[in-house]
Amino acid sequence: MIDSGATAWVLTATALVMLMTPGLALFYGGLVRRKNVLSILMQCMFILGLVSVTWVLVGYTLAFGPDVQGWGIIGGLDNLGLKGVGVDPGPYSAHIPATAFALFQMMFAIITPALIIGAFAERKRFKAFVLFTLLWSLLVYSPICHWVWGQGGWLNKMGVLDYAGGTVVHISSGVAALVAALVLGPRVRRESERFEPHDVRLTVIGAGILWFGWFGFNGGSALAANGLAVNAVLVTNTAAGMGALTWLTMSWLHKGSPSVIGAVSGAIAGEVAITPASGFVDPSSAIVIGFLAGAVCYGAILLRERMKVDDALDVWAVHGVGGTLGILLTGVFAVTAVNVAGRGLIDGNAGQVGTQLVAIAATWIYSAVATLVILKVVDALVGLRVDEAEEEAGLDASQHGEVAWQS
Repeated sequence: MIDSGATAWVLTATALVMLMTPGLALFYGGLVRRKNVLSILMQCMFILGLVSVTWVLVGYTLAFGPDVQGWGIIGGLDNLGLKGVGVDPGPYSAHIPATAFALFQMMFAIITPALIIGAFAERKRFKAFVLFTLLWSLLVYSPICHWVWGQGGWLNKMGVLDYAGGTVVHISSGVAALVAALVLGPRVRRESERFEPHDVRLTVIGAGILWFGWFGFNGGSALAANGLAVNAVLVTNTAAGMGALTWLTMSWLHKGSPSVIGAVSGAIAGEVAITPASGFVDPSSAIVIGFLAGAVCYGAILLRERMKVDDALDVWAVHGVGGTLGILLTGVFAVTAVNVAGRGLIDGNAGQVGTQLVAIAATWIYSAVATLVILKVVDALVGLRVDEAEEEAGLDASQHGEVAWQS
């Protein structure tokens, strides 16, 4: 039977997660140079429209349709166009309409390719962005989603613990971001030019929206208005706070001043790492996870800088590394006192860490290889990168014929 309270909460959570993509647009938009902010906003809003349609047509069935041949790799086409997904409960939604589940999951499918934008900011051709996003969302996101959350998915059958998307959302997008940054190469700049954020105020506002929306991202994954949803929201907030404090402190000690961008980046890192664990760990473990996320992701940025990889907005360091850390720590800190479906190392199940490592390796390898192939195909068809003159002018003017700020 339909539970009206659960349905109301899932619809509310859906709205919260939907708001995260415009929030991400502001977060990223403030970090780029003035001449490229509109391109970031456009890319995020375009993904919101594109994936809203492709998810209904084919994305959902590839992710959550009945498993093809029992291989655990991909869903079949039984639910093409959401055929058979109606207002009654479905196989993934015992107490809410199947359409509510499909709508909630749509928002995850939207924000995941949007995260990758930060890696190729300020230099990717818009036509290439459109084709890449379409192919990546169907050929990378949907299969990994099926592996982890789909009934019959091979990682699902292994017993991987990923409550709200450490593998599906964060590792997949973070690894894709690293590959995209390597393939496109560094941004062009004059010798005296620095890549400074043009408006930190936008970034802070965007970070606040993301923090707010993350309550729906993790809390809504309970698919019910219950104690598990409350725990997910509580540990999400706790890890975000600890991540912010840790990153801020480390950057203060390292650079001599308390950075505003450091504080909001640390909060995001904490939220990324707690995402897969939010339905399995208690608040004390969330503090540990937030602390480690702030420290490790800050270190990953320093490593990326030494490697001279121009991942423009550090998607790999925050989402790829943070998601990897979160999946691993879920295998350590999951306890049945929070969720009977999850038991990790500290609860006497050392084997869970091994299962988590398999999921990490599979997601890293598949996302990297598939992303590389997609980028090469897109480059051959339409060209990946704008020319130097267009990049110098800025993507706002060269790709969209508009500007965000009037001089």
